[in-house]
Amino acid sequence: MPNLSDLRAQALALVSQIAERGSAELHYLQKMISSGAFGLEPPQNYAALVADIRRWGEVGMIPALNARRTPHRTALIDDEGSMTFRELDEASHAVANGLLAMGVKGGDGVAILARNHRWFLIANYAAARVGARTILLNTEFSGPQIRDVAAREGGKVIIYDDEYTDAVKLAEAPLGKLRALGSNPDTNTPSGSTDETLAESLARTRQPPPPQATTLSSIIILTSGTTGTPKGANRHAPPTLAPIGGVLSHVPFKANEVTSLPSPMFHALGYLHATIAMTLGSTLVLHRRFRPQTVLEDVAKHKVTAIVVVPVMLSRMIDALEKMEPRPDLSSLRIIFVSGSQLGAELATRAMKEIGPVVYNLYGSTEIAFVSIARPQDLRKNPATVGPIIKGVKVKILDDHGKEVPRGQVGRIFVGNFFPFEGYTGGGGKEVIDGLMSSGDVGYFDADGLLYVSGRDDEMIVSGGENVFPAEVEDLISGHPDVIEATAVGVEDKDFGARLRAFVVPKEGVELTEDAIKEYVREHLARYKVPREVIFLTELPRNPTGKILKRELRQIEIH
Repeated sequence: MPNLSDLRAQALALVSQIAERGSAELHYLQKMISSGAFGLEPPQNYAALVADIRRWGEVGMIPALNARRTPHRTALIDDEGSMTFRELDEASHAVANGLLAMGVKGGDGVAILARNHRWFLIANYAAARVGARTILLNTEFSGPQIRDVAAREGGKVIIYDDEYTDAVKLAEAPLGKLRALGSNPDTNTPSGSTDETLAESLARTRQPPPPQATTLSSIIILTSGTTGTPKGANRHAPPTLAPIGGVLSHVPFKANEVTSLPSPMFHALGYLHATIAMTLGSTLVLHRRFRPQTVLEDVAKHKVTAIVVVPVMLSRMIDALEKMEPRPDLSSLRIIFVSGSQLGAELATRAMKEIGPVVYNLYGSTEIAFVSIARPQDLRKNPATVGPIIKGVKVKILDDHGKEVPRGQVGRIFVGNFFPFEGYTGGGGKEVIDGLMSSGDVGYFDADGLLYVSGRDDEMIVSGGENVFPAEVEDLISGHPDVIEATAVGVEDKDFGARLRAFVVPKEGVELTEDAIKEYVREHLARYKVPREVIFLTELPRNPTGKILKRELRQIEIH
Protein backbone atom coordinates (compact mmCIF):
# COMPACT_ATOMS: atom_id res chain seq x y z
CA MET A 1 0.00 0.00 0.00
CA PRO A 2 1.51 3.37 -0.96
CA ASN A 3 2.35 5.71 1.90
CA LEU A 4 0.96 9.21 2.33
CA SER A 5 4.09 10.95 1.02
CA ASP A 6 4.00 8.88 -2.23
CA LEU A 7 0.35 9.76 -2.78
CA ARG A 8 1.04 13.42 -2.10
CA ALA A 9 3.90 13.43 -4.61
CA GLN A 10 1.74 11.73 -7.24
CA ALA A 11 -1.09 14.21 -6.66
CA LEU A 12 1.25 17.18 -6.96
CA ALA A 13 2.74 15.75 -10.15
CA LEU A 14 -0.76 15.31 -11.62
CA VAL A 15 -1.79 18.86 -10.68
CA SER A 16 1.41 20.19 -12.21
CA GLN A 17 0.80 18.23 -15.40
CA ILE A 18 -2.77 19.55 -15.71
CA ALA A 19 -1.64 23.12 -15.07
CA GLU A 20 1.15 22.78 -17.62
CA ARG A 21 -1.20 21.45 -20.26
CA GLY A 22 -3.75 24.16 -19.55
CA SER A 23 -1.09 26.82 -19.93
CA ALA A 24 0.06 25.32 -23.24
CA GLU A 25 -3.48 25.03 -24.62
CA LEU A 26 -4.16 28.67 -23.73
CA HIS A 27 -0.94 29.61 -25.50
CA TYR A 28 -2.01 27.68 -28.62
CA LEU A 29 -5.45 29.33 -28.56
CA GLN A 30 -3.90 32.79 -28.31
CA LYS A 31 -1.66 32.07 -31.28
CA MET A 32 -4.57 30.75 -33.34
CA ILE A 33 -6.61 33.87 -32.54
CA SER A 34 -3.74 36.19 -33.46
CA SER A 35 -3.21 34.28 -36.73
CA GLY A 36 -6.85 34.82 -37.71
CA ALA A 37 -7.90 31.19 -37.41
CA PHE A 38 -10.55 32.34 -34.93
CA GLY A 39 -12.03 35.80 -34.68
CA LEU A 40 -15.22 37.77 -34.28
CA GLU A 41 -17.91 35.89 -36.16
CA PRO A 42 -21.68 35.52 -35.89
CA PRO A 43 -22.67 33.13 -33.07
CA GLN A 44 -24.38 30.85 -35.59
CA ASN A 45 -21.02 30.23 -37.27
CA TYR A 46 -19.53 28.90 -34.05
CA ALA A 47 -22.64 26.82 -33.39
CA ALA A 48 -22.32 25.33 -36.89
CA LEU A 49 -18.61 24.69 -36.30
CA VAL A 50 -19.32 22.70 -33.13
CA ALA A 51 -22.06 20.76 -34.92
CA ASP A 52 -19.74 19.93 -37.84
CA ILE A 53 -17.01 18.70 -35.47
CA ARG A 54 -19.55 16.42 -33.77
CA ARG A 55 -20.76 15.22 -37.17
CA TRP A 56 -17.48 14.70 -39.05
CA GLY A 57 -14.57 15.36 -36.69
CA GLU A 58 -11.84 18.02 -36.82
CA VAL A 59 -10.66 17.11 -40.34
CA GLY A 60 -13.99 16.58 -42.04
CA MET A 61 -15.35 19.92 -40.86
CA ILE A 62 -12.58 22.08 -42.41
CA PRO A 63 -14.07 22.78 -45.88
CA ALA A 64 -17.45 23.64 -44.30
CA LEU A 65 -15.76 26.09 -41.93
CA ASN A 66 -14.49 28.24 -44.77
CA ALA A 67 -17.49 27.65 -47.03
CA ARG A 68 -19.46 29.59 -44.39
CA ARG A 69 -16.80 32.25 -43.76
CA THR A 70 -15.57 32.99 -47.28
CA PRO A 71 -17.51 30.83 -49.76
CA HIS A 72 -16.17 32.62 -52.85
CA ARG A 73 -12.54 32.81 -51.77
CA THR A 74 -10.14 30.62 -53.74
CA ALA A 75 -9.37 27.50 -51.72
CA LEU A 76 -6.79 26.07 -54.10
CA ILE A 77 -5.01 26.63 -57.37
CA ASP A 78 -3.71 23.52 -59.14
CA ASP A 79 -2.83 22.40 -62.66
CA GLU A 80 -6.57 22.28 -63.51
CA GLY A 81 -7.27 25.86 -62.38
CA SER A 82 -8.89 27.21 -59.23
CA MET A 83 -11.61 26.07 -56.82
CA THR A 84 -13.50 28.06 -54.19
CA PHE A 85 -14.13 26.93 -50.63
CA ARG A 86 -17.80 26.42 -51.41
CA GLU A 87 -16.92 24.23 -54.40
CA LEU A 88 -14.44 22.26 -52.29
CA ASP A 89 -17.06 21.74 -49.57
CA GLU A 90 -19.72 20.60 -52.05
CA ALA A 91 -17.29 18.27 -53.82
CA SER A 92 -16.33 16.73 -50.46
CA HIS A 93 -20.03 16.21 -49.67
CA ALA A 94 -20.64 14.49 -53.02
CA VAL A 95 -17.64 12.15 -52.85
CA ALA A 96 -18.46 11.28 -49.21
CA ASN A 97 -21.98 10.32 -50.29
CA GLY A 98 -20.44 8.29 -53.10
CA LEU A 99 -18.26 6.40 -50.62
CA LEU A 100 -21.30 5.68 -48.45
CA ALA A 101 -23.13 4.36 -51.52
CA MET A 102 -20.18 2.01 -52.16
CA GLY A 103 -20.70 0.58 -48.67
CA VAL A 104 -17.96 2.39 -46.75
CA LYS A 105 -18.68 2.49 -43.01
CA GLY A 106 -17.03 4.24 -40.10
CA GLY A 107 -13.64 2.69 -39.37
CA ASP A 108 -13.22 1.21 -42.86
CA GLY A 109 -9.93 1.90 -44.59
CA VAL A 110 -9.87 4.30 -47.56
CA ALA A 111 -6.45 4.41 -49.19
CA ILE A 112 -5.34 7.47 -51.19
CA LEU A 113 -2.53 7.22 -53.75
CA ALA A 114 -2.34 10.63 -55.40
CA ARG A 115 -0.08 13.57 -56.13
CA ASN A 116 -0.69 17.15 -54.98
CA HIS A 117 -3.93 18.36 -56.57
CA ARG A 118 -7.58 19.08 -55.74
CA TRP A 119 -8.65 15.45 -55.88
CA PHE A 120 -6.28 14.50 -53.05
CA LEU A 121 -7.94 17.09 -50.81
CA ILE A 122 -11.46 16.14 -51.88
CA ALA A 123 -10.76 12.44 -51.26
CA ASN A 124 -9.22 13.22 -47.86
CA TYR A 125 -12.14 15.32 -46.64
CA ALA A 126 -14.68 12.89 -48.06
CA ALA A 127 -13.03 9.97 -46.26
CA ALA A 128 -13.02 11.97 -43.02
CA ARG A 129 -16.74 12.73 -43.37
CA VAL A 130 -17.62 9.05 -43.48
CA GLY A 131 -15.39 8.30 -40.47
CA ALA A 132 -12.89 6.27 -42.49
CA ARG A 133 -9.34 5.31 -41.59
CA THR A 134 -7.56 7.39 -44.22
CA ILE A 135 -4.45 5.56 -45.44
CA LEU A 136 -1.96 7.89 -47.15
CA LEU A 137 0.07 5.87 -49.66
CA ASN A 138 3.50 6.99 -50.84
CA THR A 139 3.50 7.59 -54.61
CA GLU A 140 6.82 5.74 -54.88
CA PHE A 141 5.47 2.48 -53.46
CA SER A 142 5.82 -0.55 -55.64
CA GLY A 143 2.85 -2.72 -56.59
CA PRO A 144 3.66 -5.37 -53.93
CA GLN A 145 4.07 -2.65 -51.26
CA ILE A 146 0.67 -1.14 -52.15
CA ARG A 147 -0.91 -4.59 -52.05
CA ASP A 148 0.65 -5.46 -48.67
CA VAL A 149 -0.08 -2.09 -47.03
CA ALA A 150 -3.68 -2.01 -48.29
CA ALA A 151 -4.27 -5.51 -46.94
CA ARG A 152 -2.63 -4.83 -43.57
CA GLU A 153 -4.45 -1.52 -43.05
CA GLY A 154 -7.85 -2.86 -44.14
CA GLY A 155 -8.18 -0.74 -47.28
CA LYS A 156 -11.78 -1.30 -48.42
CA VAL A 157 -11.50 1.36 -51.15
CA ILE A 158 -8.44 2.59 -53.04
CA ILE A 159 -8.50 6.06 -54.61
CA TYR A 160 -5.60 6.48 -57.03
CA ASP A 161 -4.31 8.71 -59.81
CA ASP A 162 -4.63 7.23 -63.27
CA GLU A 163 -0.83 7.02 -63.65
CA TYR A 164 -0.76 4.37 -60.90
CA THR A 165 -3.19 2.02 -62.63
CA ASP A 166 -0.58 -0.72 -63.02
CA ALA A 167 0.73 -0.26 -59.47
CA VAL A 168 -2.69 -0.85 -57.85
CA LYS A 169 -3.62 -3.91 -59.93
CA LEU A 170 -2.22 -6.32 -57.33
CA ALA A 171 -4.15 -4.72 -54.46
CA GLU A 172 -7.53 -6.04 -53.36
CA ALA A 173 -10.20 -3.43 -52.66
CA PRO A 174 -13.36 -5.22 -51.44
CA LEU A 175 -15.61 -2.20 -52.07
CA GLY A 176 -13.93 -1.03 -55.27
CA LYS A 177 -11.43 1.45 -56.64
CA LEU A 178 -11.80 5.05 -57.78
CA ARG A 179 -9.52 7.27 -59.80
CA ALA A 180 -8.59 10.62 -58.27
CA LEU A 181 -7.01 12.24 -61.33
CA GLY A 182 -8.69 10.60 -64.31
CA SER A 183 -5.81 10.81 -66.78
CA ASN A 184 -2.04 10.94 -66.78
CA PRO A 185 -0.84 14.32 -68.09
CA ASP A 186 2.65 12.89 -68.62
CA THR A 187 1.64 10.56 -71.46
CA ASN A 188 -0.82 10.27 -74.34
CA THR A 189 -1.12 6.51 -73.81
CA PRO A 190 -4.36 5.54 -72.01
CA SER A 191 -3.94 3.47 -68.87
CA GLY A 192 -6.85 1.21 -69.74
CA SER A 193 -8.49 1.70 -66.33
CA THR A 194 -12.28 1.58 -66.29
CA ASP A 195 -12.60 2.59 -62.64
CA GLU A 196 -14.90 5.56 -62.09
CA THR A 197 -13.20 8.91 -61.51
CA LEU A 198 -13.99 11.22 -58.61
CA ALA A 199 -15.13 13.82 -61.16
CA GLU A 200 -17.64 11.31 -62.56
CA SER A 201 -18.78 10.33 -59.06
CA LEU A 202 -19.19 14.00 -58.17
CA ALA A 203 -21.26 14.68 -61.28
CA ARG A 204 -23.80 11.92 -60.56
CA THR A 205 -23.98 12.06 -56.75
CA ARG A 206 -26.22 14.27 -54.64
CA GLN A 207 -24.37 16.96 -52.74
CA PRO A 208 -26.26 17.41 -49.45
CA PRO A 209 -24.13 17.05 -46.33
CA PRO A 210 -23.57 13.37 -45.48
CA PRO A 211 -24.99 12.07 -42.18
CA GLN A 212 -23.02 11.99 -38.96
CA ALA A 213 -20.12 9.58 -39.12
CA THR A 214 -20.53 6.51 -36.94
CA THR A 215 -16.97 6.91 -35.71
CA LEU A 216 -14.33 9.61 -35.81
CA SER A 217 -11.86 9.30 -38.64
CA SER A 218 -8.16 8.58 -38.18
CA ILE A 219 -5.08 9.08 -40.33
CA ILE A 220 -2.53 6.41 -41.19
CA ILE A 221 0.73 7.96 -42.37
CA LEU A 222 3.27 5.49 -43.70
CA THR A 223 6.87 5.78 -42.56
CA SER A 224 9.55 6.27 -45.19
CA GLY A 225 10.19 2.65 -46.09
CA THR A 226 12.79 1.84 -48.74
CA THR A 227 12.60 -1.93 -48.54
CA GLY A 228 9.90 -4.36 -47.50
CA THR A 229 6.50 -3.18 -46.30
CA PRO A 230 6.48 0.34 -44.79
CA LYS A 231 5.09 0.73 -41.28
CA GLY A 232 1.93 2.67 -40.63
CA ALA A 233 1.83 5.31 -37.90
CA ASN A 234 -1.61 5.49 -36.33
CA ARG A 235 -3.00 8.82 -35.13
CA HIS A 236 -6.49 9.99 -34.21
CA ALA A 237 -7.49 13.62 -34.21
CA PRO A 238 -6.18 14.66 -30.77
CA PRO A 239 -8.21 16.60 -28.17
CA THR A 240 -5.69 19.43 -28.31
CA LEU A 241 -4.90 22.57 -30.31
CA ALA A 242 -1.23 21.54 -30.42
CA PRO A 243 -0.94 20.32 -34.04
CA ILE A 244 -1.82 23.76 -35.41
CA GLY A 245 -1.25 26.02 -32.38
CA GLY A 246 2.21 24.58 -31.79
CA VAL A 247 3.35 25.51 -35.29
CA LEU A 248 1.70 28.94 -35.11
CA SER A 249 3.50 29.62 -31.82
CA HIS A 250 6.83 29.82 -33.69
CA VAL A 251 5.84 30.58 -37.30
CA PRO A 252 3.79 33.65 -38.35
CA PHE A 253 1.27 32.00 -40.68
CA LYS A 254 -1.75 34.27 -41.14
CA ALA A 255 -5.33 33.70 -42.30
CA ASN A 256 -6.43 34.42 -45.84
CA GLU A 257 -2.97 34.36 -47.36
CA VAL A 258 -1.43 32.11 -50.02
CA THR A 259 0.64 28.98 -49.30
CA SER A 260 2.63 27.10 -51.94
CA LEU A 261 2.85 23.41 -51.04
CA PRO A 262 5.46 21.47 -53.06
CA SER A 263 5.92 18.96 -50.22
CA PRO A 264 3.82 15.85 -50.96
CA MET A 265 0.56 15.71 -49.02
CA PHE A 266 0.86 11.99 -48.34
CA HIS A 267 3.78 12.92 -46.07
CA ALA A 268 3.25 14.27 -42.55
CA LEU A 269 4.81 17.64 -43.44
CA GLY A 270 2.61 18.25 -46.47
CA TYR A 271 -0.52 16.91 -44.79
CA LEU A 272 -0.03 19.10 -41.70
CA HIS A 273 0.42 22.23 -43.74
CA ALA A 274 -2.50 21.55 -46.03
CA THR A 275 -4.54 21.30 -42.83
CA ILE A 276 -3.08 24.53 -41.42
CA ALA A 277 -3.69 26.48 -44.66
CA MET A 278 -7.25 25.19 -45.01
CA THR A 279 -8.02 25.95 -41.35
CA LEU A 280 -6.74 29.50 -41.80
CA GLY A 281 -8.82 29.94 -44.95
CA SER A 282 -5.66 30.43 -47.02
CA THR A 283 -5.27 29.52 -50.67
CA LEU A 284 -3.16 26.44 -51.46
CA VAL A 285 -1.04 26.44 -54.63
CA LEU A 286 -0.50 22.85 -55.77
CA HIS A 287 1.30 21.15 -58.66
CA ARG A 288 1.55 17.44 -59.51
CA ARG A 289 5.29 17.70 -59.96
CA PHE A 290 7.87 19.81 -58.24
CA ARG A 291 9.67 22.22 -60.54
CA PRO A 292 11.85 24.73 -58.67
CA GLN A 293 11.45 27.52 -61.20
CA THR A 294 7.64 27.13 -61.20
CA VAL A 295 7.51 27.45 -57.40
CA LEU A 296 9.51 30.68 -57.54
CA GLU A 297 7.40 32.05 -60.38
CA ASP A 298 4.26 31.23 -58.37
CA VAL A 299 5.46 33.53 -55.59
CA ALA A 300 5.36 36.51 -57.93
CA LYS A 301 2.24 35.37 -59.81
CA HIS A 302 0.02 34.56 -56.82
CA LYS A 303 1.68 36.74 -54.13
CA VAL A 304 2.63 33.64 -52.17
CA THR A 305 3.44 34.35 -48.52
CA ALA A 306 4.62 30.88 -47.45
CA ILE A 307 6.31 27.89 -49.09
CA VAL A 308 6.46 24.44 -47.46
CA VAL A 309 9.32 22.22 -48.66
CA VAL A 310 11.78 19.50 -47.71
CA PRO A 311 15.48 20.48 -47.71
CA VAL A 312 16.36 19.06 -51.12
CA MET A 313 13.54 21.10 -52.67
CA LEU A 314 14.89 24.26 -51.04
CA SER A 315 18.38 23.50 -52.34
CA ARG A 316 17.09 23.09 -55.90
CA MET A 317 15.02 26.27 -55.62
CA ILE A 318 18.13 28.25 -54.69
CA ASP A 319 20.03 26.66 -57.59
CA ALA A 320 17.22 27.69 -59.94
CA LEU A 321 17.02 31.20 -58.44
CA GLU A 322 20.70 31.81 -59.14
CA LYS A 323 20.11 31.07 -62.84
CA MET A 324 16.85 33.05 -63.30
CA GLU A 325 17.20 36.35 -65.11
CA PRO A 326 15.50 38.55 -64.17
CA ARG A 327 14.87 37.21 -60.70
CA PRO A 328 11.20 36.84 -59.77
CA ASP A 329 9.69 39.24 -57.26
CA LEU A 330 9.82 37.40 -53.93
CA SER A 331 8.85 40.39 -51.78
CA SER A 332 5.54 38.79 -50.68
CA LEU A 333 7.36 35.74 -49.25
CA ARG A 334 7.47 35.77 -45.43
CA ILE A 335 7.98 32.09 -44.65
CA ILE A 336 9.92 29.17 -46.08
CA PHE A 337 8.97 26.27 -43.84
CA VAL A 338 11.41 23.35 -44.04
CA SER A 339 11.21 19.88 -42.53
CA GLY A 340 11.22 16.20 -43.51
CA SER A 341 14.97 15.69 -43.17
CA GLN A 342 17.90 17.57 -41.69
CA LEU A 343 18.26 21.11 -43.07
CA GLY A 344 21.95 21.48 -42.26
CA ALA A 345 23.92 24.62 -41.47
CA GLU A 346 25.22 25.09 -45.00
CA LEU A 347 21.80 25.09 -46.67
CA ALA A 348 20.29 27.26 -43.92
CA THR A 349 23.04 29.83 -44.39
CA ARG A 350 22.73 29.76 -48.17
CA ALA A 351 18.95 30.17 -48.07
CA MET A 352 19.12 33.09 -45.64
CA LYS A 353 21.69 34.78 -47.86
CA GLU A 354 19.91 34.23 -51.20
CA ILE A 355 16.26 34.68 -50.15
CA GLY A 356 16.36 36.44 -46.81
CA PRO A 357 15.52 35.86 -43.12
CA VAL A 358 12.39 33.85 -43.84
CA VAL A 359 13.55 30.27 -43.13
CA TYR A 360 11.84 28.21 -40.41
CA ASN A 361 13.09 24.68 -39.75
CA LEU A 362 10.92 22.15 -37.92
CA TYR A 363 12.43 19.13 -36.23
CA GLY A 364 10.12 16.15 -35.84
CA SER A 365 9.07 12.87 -37.40
CA THR A 366 6.00 10.78 -38.14
CA GLU A 367 6.28 9.12 -34.74
CA ILE A 368 7.15 12.04 -32.43
CA ALA A 369 5.21 14.71 -34.40
CA PHE A 370 7.04 17.99 -33.88
CA VAL A 371 9.64 18.94 -31.29
CA SER A 372 11.25 22.28 -32.08
CA ILE A 373 11.24 25.01 -34.71
CA ALA A 374 14.30 27.10 -35.56
CA ARG A 375 13.31 30.65 -36.48
CA PRO A 376 15.41 33.08 -38.52
CA GLN A 377 16.82 34.65 -35.34
CA ASP A 378 17.87 31.19 -34.10
CA LEU A 379 19.51 30.30 -37.41
CA ARG A 380 21.41 33.60 -37.42
CA LYS A 381 22.76 32.67 -33.98
CA ASN A 382 23.78 29.19 -35.17
CA PRO A 383 22.58 27.79 -38.51
CA ALA A 384 23.08 24.22 -37.26
CA THR A 385 20.37 24.42 -34.57
CA VAL A 386 16.86 22.99 -34.87
CA GLY A 387 15.67 25.69 -32.51
CA PRO A 388 13.95 26.00 -29.13
CA ILE A 389 11.42 23.45 -27.92
CA ILE A 390 7.78 24.17 -28.76
CA LYS A 391 5.67 25.03 -25.71
CA GLY A 392 3.91 21.96 -24.34
CA VAL A 393 6.57 19.55 -25.66
CA LYS A 394 8.98 17.84 -23.27
CA VAL A 395 12.48 16.85 -24.39
CA LYS A 396 15.20 15.10 -22.42
CA ILE A 397 18.67 14.04 -23.53
CA LEU A 398 19.39 10.60 -22.05
CA ASP A 399 22.41 8.31 -22.01
CA ASP A 400 22.34 4.61 -22.85
CA HIS A 401 21.20 3.85 -19.31
CA GLY A 402 18.21 6.21 -19.43
CA LYS A 403 19.82 8.90 -17.26
CA GLU A 404 19.66 12.58 -18.23
CA VAL A 405 22.99 13.97 -19.42
CA PRO A 406 24.41 17.44 -18.62
CA ARG A 407 23.64 20.35 -20.97
CA GLY A 408 26.07 20.39 -23.89
CA GLN A 409 26.64 16.62 -23.82
CA VAL A 410 25.40 14.44 -26.68
CA GLY A 411 22.81 11.81 -25.87
CA ARG A 412 19.62 10.17 -27.12
CA ILE A 413 16.68 12.54 -27.71
CA PHE A 414 13.42 11.54 -26.00
CA VAL A 415 10.16 13.44 -26.57
CA GLY A 416 6.72 13.78 -24.99
CA ASN A 417 3.68 15.76 -26.21
CA PHE A 418 -0.13 16.00 -25.97
CA PHE A 419 -0.86 13.79 -28.94
CA PRO A 420 1.34 10.73 -28.54
CA PHE A 421 2.11 8.21 -31.24
CA GLU A 422 -0.27 5.24 -30.87
CA GLY A 423 2.12 2.62 -32.18
CA TYR A 424 2.64 1.05 -35.58
CA THR A 425 -0.45 -0.46 -37.12
CA GLY A 426 1.35 -3.74 -37.70
CA GLY A 427 2.44 -3.88 -34.06
CA GLY A 428 5.39 -2.50 -32.15
CA GLY A 429 6.48 1.02 -31.37
CA LYS A 430 9.39 3.16 -30.23
CA GLU A 431 11.30 2.88 -26.95
CA VAL A 432 9.63 4.82 -24.10
CA ILE A 433 11.35 5.98 -20.88
CA ASP A 434 9.38 7.82 -18.17
CA GLY A 435 6.60 8.61 -20.61
CA LEU A 436 8.96 10.05 -23.22
CA MET A 437 9.44 8.39 -26.63
CA SER A 438 12.74 7.89 -28.40
CA SER A 439 13.14 10.08 -31.48
CA GLY A 440 15.76 7.75 -32.86
CA ASP A 441 18.18 10.69 -32.92
CA VAL A 442 21.09 11.86 -30.81
CA GLY A 443 21.76 15.48 -29.96
CA TYR A 444 22.29 18.10 -27.26
CA PHE A 445 21.13 21.44 -25.83
CA ASP A 446 23.37 24.50 -25.84
CA ALA A 447 23.58 27.13 -23.08
CA ASP A 448 20.69 29.09 -24.64
CA GLY A 449 18.34 26.09 -24.66
CA LEU A 450 18.60 25.56 -28.42
CA LEU A 451 18.47 21.94 -29.57
CA TYR A 452 20.99 20.37 -31.98
CA VAL A 453 20.65 17.03 -33.76
CA SER A 454 23.95 15.24 -34.23
CA GLY A 455 22.53 12.33 -36.23
CA ARG A 456 20.60 9.09 -35.97
CA ASP A 457 21.44 6.96 -32.96
CA ASP A 458 21.70 3.92 -35.23
CA GLU A 459 24.07 5.76 -37.62
CA MET A 460 26.74 6.64 -35.07
CA ILE A 461 29.89 4.65 -35.66
CA VAL A 462 32.82 3.92 -33.39
CA SER A 463 36.04 4.31 -35.38
CA GLY A 464 39.22 3.45 -33.50
CA GLY A 465 37.42 4.00 -30.21
CA GLU A 466 36.03 7.42 -31.18
CA ASN A 467 32.33 8.23 -31.67
CA VAL A 468 31.65 9.66 -35.13
CA PHE A 469 28.31 11.03 -36.37
CA PRO A 470 28.04 11.06 -40.18
CA ALA A 471 25.69 14.11 -40.12
CA GLU A 472 28.48 16.40 -38.90
CA VAL A 473 30.80 15.34 -41.73
CA GLU A 474 28.20 15.46 -44.49
CA ASP A 475 27.07 18.91 -43.41
CA LEU A 476 30.66 20.17 -43.58
CA ILE A 477 31.33 18.68 -47.02
CA SER A 478 28.05 20.12 -48.32
CA GLY A 479 29.45 23.56 -47.48
CA HIS A 480 32.46 23.11 -49.78
CA PRO A 481 32.27 25.76 -52.54
CA ASP A 482 32.54 23.14 -55.30
CA VAL A 483 29.95 20.72 -53.84
CA ILE A 484 26.20 20.62 -54.51
CA GLU A 485 25.39 18.07 -51.81
CA ALA A 486 26.98 15.26 -49.86
CA THR A 487 26.25 12.48 -47.43
CA ALA A 488 28.22 9.95 -45.41
CA VAL A 489 27.65 6.43 -44.11
CA GLY A 490 29.45 4.11 -41.77
CA VAL A 491 30.92 0.90 -43.19
CA GLU A 492 32.74 -1.97 -41.51
CA ASP A 493 36.52 -1.80 -41.14
CA LYS A 494 38.60 -4.75 -39.98
CA ASP A 495 41.22 -2.52 -38.32
CA PHE A 496 39.13 0.32 -36.84
CA GLY A 497 35.75 -1.43 -36.39
CA ALA A 498 34.05 1.08 -38.69
CA ARG A 499 34.95 3.96 -40.99
CA LEU A 500 33.21 6.75 -42.84
CA ARG A 501 32.51 6.67 -46.56
CA ALA A 502 31.44 9.96 -48.15
CA PHE A 503 29.34 10.40 -51.28
CA VAL A 504 29.70 13.75 -53.01
CA VAL A 505 27.86 15.47 -55.87
CA PRO A 506 30.26 18.08 -57.28
CA LYS A 507 29.20 21.19 -59.16
CA GLU A 508 29.17 20.85 -62.93
CA GLY A 509 32.47 21.62 -64.63
CA VAL A 510 34.70 21.60 -61.53
CA GLU A 511 37.68 19.35 -60.92
CA LEU A 512 37.29 17.87 -57.47
CA THR A 513 39.42 15.04 -56.12
CA GLU A 514 39.10 12.62 -53.26
CA ASP A 515 42.22 14.06 -51.63
CA ALA A 516 40.79 17.60 -51.81
CA ILE A 517 37.65 16.53 -49.92
CA LYS A 518 39.69 14.67 -47.29
CA GLU A 519 41.96 17.66 -46.76
CA TYR A 520 38.92 19.96 -46.44
CA VAL A 521 37.49 17.76 -43.67
CA ARG A 522 40.92 17.48 -42.00
CA GLU A 523 41.19 21.29 -41.85
CA HIS A 524 37.85 21.66 -40.06
CA LEU A 525 37.28 18.52 -37.99
CA ALA A 526 39.20 15.98 -35.93
CA ARG A 527 41.43 13.62 -37.89
CA TYR A 528 39.34 10.56 -36.99
CA LYS A 529 36.33 12.14 -38.74
CA VAL A 530 38.03 12.23 -42.15
CA PRO A 531 36.27 9.76 -44.49
CA ARG A 532 38.45 6.86 -45.70
CA GLU A 533 36.77 6.90 -49.11
CA VAL A 534 35.05 9.60 -51.15
CA ILE A 535 32.75 8.51 -53.96
CA PHE A 536 31.62 11.04 -56.57
CA LEU A 537 28.07 10.76 -57.94
CA THR A 538 25.91 12.80 -60.32
CA GLU A 539 23.07 12.74 -57.77
CA LEU A 540 22.15 11.16 -54.43
CA PRO A 541 19.31 8.60 -54.37
CA ARG A 542 16.28 9.99 -52.49
CA ASN A 543 12.71 9.04 -51.66
CA PRO A 544 9.84 11.41 -52.57
CA THR A 545 10.14 13.31 -49.28
CA GLY A 546 13.80 14.09 -49.93
CA LYS A 547 15.40 11.61 -47.53
CA ILE A 548 18.63 10.11 -48.82
CA LEU A 549 18.42 6.36 -49.37
CA LYS A 550 21.54 5.33 -47.48
CA ARG A 551 20.77 1.63 -47.88
CA GLU A 552 21.28 2.04 -51.62
CA LEU A 553 24.56 3.86 -51.08
CA ARG A 554 25.89 1.10 -48.83
CA GLN A 555 25.22 -1.38 -51.63
CA ILE A 556 27.45 0.45 -54.11
CA GLU A 557 30.51 -1.70 -54.79
CA ILE A 558 33.89 -0.01 -54.40
CA HIS A 559 36.63 -1.19 -56.75
